This record gives sequence, structure tokens and C-alpha cells, in this order.
Amino acid sequence: MSFNLATMLRESAKAHPDKPLMHVMDLSFTYAQTDEISGRLASSLLGLGLERGDKVAVQLPNLPQFLFTYFGILKAGLVMVPLNPLLKAPEVAYHLKDSDAKLLVTFEMFAEEAFKGAQEAGGVTTYVVNLPGNDARPEGTKHYDELYFADDTRDIVPLSADDTAVLLYTSGTTGKPKGAELTHFQLFMNCTIAGELFGFEDDDIGLAVLPLFHVFGLSSVLNTSVRFGGTIVLVPRFEMEPVIDAIEKHKCTIFSGVPTMYFTLLAMDLSKRDLSSLRVGVSGGAAIPGEVIKGIEEKLPGFVVLEGYGLSESASTTTFNINAEQRKVLSIGKPIWGVEVRIVDENDKELPPGEEHVGEIVIRGHNIMKGYYKSPEATAEAMRGGWFHTGDLAYADDDGFLFIVDRKKDLVIRGGYNVYPREIEEVLYAHPSIAEAAVIGKPDDKLGEEVVAVITVKPGESVTPEEVIAYCKERLAAYKYPREVRIVDALPMGPTGKILKKELR
Repeated sequence: MSFNLATMLRESAKAHPDKPLMHVMDLSFTYAQTDEISGRLASSLLGLGLERGDKVAVQLPNLPQFLFTYFGILKAGLVMVPLNPLLKAPEVAYHLKDSDAKLLVTFEMFAEEAFKGAQEAGGVTTYVVNLPGNDARPEGTKHYDELYFADDTRDIVPLSADDTAVLLYTSGTTGKPKGAELTHFQLFMNCTIAGELFGFEDDDIGLAVLPLFHVFGLSSVLNTSVRFGGTIVLVPRFEMEPVIDAIEKHKCTIFSGVPTMYFTLLAMDLSKRDLSSLRVGVSGGAAIPGEVIKGIEEKLPGFVVLEGYGLSESASTTTFNINAEQRKVLSIGKPIWGVEVRIVDENDKELPPGEEHVGEIVIRGHNIMKGYYKSPEATAEAMRGGWFHTGDLAYADDDGFLFIVDRKKDLVIRGGYNVYPREIEEVLYAHPSIAEAAVIGKPDDKLGEEVVAVITVKPGESVTPEEVIAYCKERLAAYKYPREVRIVDALPMGPTGKILKKELR
């Protein structure tokens, strides 16, 4: 079957050429403009001698050039390798070498480190995106505008539906990051089904503050919007004031974020702001506490927060709560159309429903990656028995709703008892003085591991470690409550705002 994911852009451009695809600061680009610019870029890439299946690494924040480059790469039949702009030179070098990237597109603020990494990787040609009015870039790099040299916009290169479209590196919680091969068909199915699930309409305006180099931003925000002919408002970095300004100015209807963004929104004084255009919030990337959902929905009437679950390897969405009527707060919802999810024990035997039957989530369906690039052993291990093993622990209820308990690696085993940090975090988030919380285990000679809570305190509030321990002791079994509480100014966050427990440990 011949198929190219970039067909989504072409079809939406035919349907409404003059409609804005994106707004960023004071700039706007229509569907027709984006289609045309990305087409010229595709021609330029092919003109440089790149061939079908070659890899192009893209290290950009949420800027129009991200979209031009992404769709240009797809149209040319090449593979996009999205990279976090904050990577240091050795990390850039690792990703370029591992992915066999032939070209790197980076941003002026990160160009020094990126170029050092490109040199270390064997001299990968580096193009730099500059902000208007600035041409500074490291000697030896090229100006991004040179990629527009082609006068023509060639036809979209026809590909096989199973060809790799995006090589997306997982966060590397165990060992070095691995490149998940996401196919054209996989990404198309995922954004199509995700959009249909929460009733995406073509007059929806989505806020794109999640980084587009991350699977949540790329698949659930950008791809879904283009697939259904919506508009996105690009915000290059997460700062609450610019986010609220953008929602007000453009009347955004959809907010997609990780729980940290919702915590921040909940803490803001919104009495003088008009966010009434918001109709649906999508939360993913980590578990969102029930108290936060409740607080946000009380603060913003008419706004519904729906939680879903997915991974890089599943092109984002795997399960979802489809609407306010059918959702269960604290649940990640049910599997999306065409995807099977099971809860299994350590022998891969399926477990029955019930809180007492916690096991690993395994997935099978159209949303699962082709494999890890150049890693047949890691692919075989993850895909045992034809099911992708996620490393996430959960249980199902009698209605088929799934409840994440924790990451396998985050599980704390205290005195032989399984302690799930998420359960303790739910209790901590209900405390009136606590802003954010993360629970980890630390080695203990007697018990194997001891439970430690790390918290931040809301502005103007105060609480002592002893008070927090006493609060938890009243609400949790004796083996669960934290024996140690650390109060910090800020918790370490990843690029999407996910709390990095690995660093806390």
C-alpha cells in the first residue's frame, strides 16, 4: 500500500488553503503556505543528494521551521529524527551516530553545542535556524534559509505504509536512549483515532506548548490538528503567563499538557483572565492526581480534563477517557480502537480484573512501533510473544478501565511489601500546603528500601516534614507512609515537565 503521512497536510491545504495552520507570536502561516514551503524544502533536501529512507535530525523548539522541516522531510521520503534542543554535544553526537543522520537542523541558541556534536559524529552537515534580524552562527554551519533554494515543490514521494517516518529516541531510563521506528501508517492511525475520540472539530484551536520533538506534542497535538484541519498556537517554552496570553488572544479550545502544567494553572490567579474558550484538556506523560482535575474543573467551568496514556513506542495514545460522562477520574481510560491491552504477571499470564491483581501493561495493535533501530535484541525483549512490554504497572476494573499504579522501576519494596509511589503522591497532593510531590525509594539495610517523599510548598504556605509524615500516617497503611520528607525549592523536570525521579534518586 502506497502512503505518505504528509498527505494529511496536502489534503487539509486543498480543503481550506487560506485557513491559518499555525500562529506564533505575531506570525501566522496558512495551510497553503505551509504546504508550499515544506514542498520547496523537500525538493532542496532531494537536491542535496539525500535518498529515500535517509535520516535528518531536527533539534528545534516550537517554531514554524519545525513544521516546514517535518513535512519537508516526510514529503521527500526521508526519516525525521527529532532531538531535544537542550542536549549537550556528546548527547547530540550519540544520537546522530546511532541514527545514521545525514543532516542536522538546529536553532541559533543551541548551535554551538549542536555543531560540536555534529563534528564529533563525523562532520554531519548542520543548518542553523536564526531568528529574524540575526545571522550569527558557528563557523562551518550553514544558514537554514539555504534549504529553500529549490524553486519547485515536487510531488510527495510515495512510500510504503510500513516505512519509517520518524525515528524517536526514548528517554533512556535504562541504558542509552533507543530509537523507536514509528511508521507512516502508525502515526496516521494514532492521530486519526485520537482526534475522533474527543470529537476534534476543524474550528478547534490547540495550544502547542508541549515540545513537538516529544511524541505527545508531535502525534497528539501537531499531527491531530493537521489531520483534522485545525489551528495550533505555538508557544516555544512553558511559562504560564505567555501560555495564558496565547489562550486569551487566540481563543484556544484545546489544552494538551502534562500534570505539571495543570498544577501550575491551578495555582495561578485567573480571576482577571478569560479562559472561557477552553473546552477540553488532554493530560498525559505522567499520572495526574484526582485533586488537580477536580480543582481545575471547578476553577474553569465548562473545561473538562481527560487523561490518557501512551509511550514513544506507541506513537502517543494507547488508552483514553473519551468524555466527561464516561470517564473515571484517576483512570487512564480504555484502549483506543484497534488496540489491545492486557495486564500480565511476570510470566506474561493475563491477570483478572481487580485492585489486588497488579501487573505489567502489554500492548498489541496498529499503534506499536516497527522496532528499535539497529537493536534487534532490545526489540525482541520488548516485543515478547508479539506484545509490547511497557514496564508500567496497572490493574483493570470490572468495566475495563485501566488504572496505572506505577512504573516497574519506581516500585518501592519495603520489608517485602510492594509500595506504589503514585498512591502516596495522591495523598500528598490533597494536602493544602503541598504544590508538587514525588515519592521514591532509598536503600535501607533492614527493610531493603525506605519510602521518601520530596515535595515543594505552595507560595505563602508552610509545612514541616514532621507534619507531612503525620498527615500521611493518618491516611496510609503503616508500611506505606514516608519515613522521610524532603522539602525542596523545585523538583527536577524533563523537557515536557515530567518529574525526573531518576535524578531524585
